[in-house]
Amino acid sequence: MNHLVISCIGPDKSGIVDQLSKVISQHQGNWQVSSLHHLSGFFAGVIEVAVSAENTIDLKNALENIQHLNCQIELAEPNSVKANSNLILELTANDRAGIVQNVSSVIHHQGGNLIKLVSSQNSAAHTGQVMFKAKAQIAINEEQVEDLVSSLEQIADDLMVDITR
Repeated sequence: MNHLVISCIGPDKSGIVDQLSKVISQHQGNWQVSSLHHLSGFFAGVIEVAVSAENTIDLKNALENIQHLNCQIELAEPNSVKANSNLILELTANDRAGIVQNVSSVIHHQGGNLIKLVSSQNSAAHTGQVMFKAKAQIAINEEQVEDLVSSLEQIADDLMVDITR
């Protein structure tokens, strides 16, 4: 069984996910994991599909030929390496340019691997100040967790870090 990682982007319109799922199903693919979004008028998605070796090329060709949708497809090996600790970090701070770079750099330099990042901007309830909020899934060795949190909190006085294990 092959695993394909598919990233797609195109103008958002009704029926895109239905179209993608039909193409995958028609080629006996199994939709595994996905993250799909509407961003400034565009559909953007990342999908992992398991498909037999004999259907892989036909599936790739069919996905690449969907009109008005740009799909990049990579053949991947399922990740079987496990870290000692899998953390969920919830980050809140005043929004500013470069905050994602600051956070990702600290995670990298402390030996963590950023598995998933979902971020947003919201207005603070009482001040109207634009706030950065993020939820990050991190794979890291247990003995490095305290140093990671300490380093994240040193990025800025206003950065709050909540951890779930």
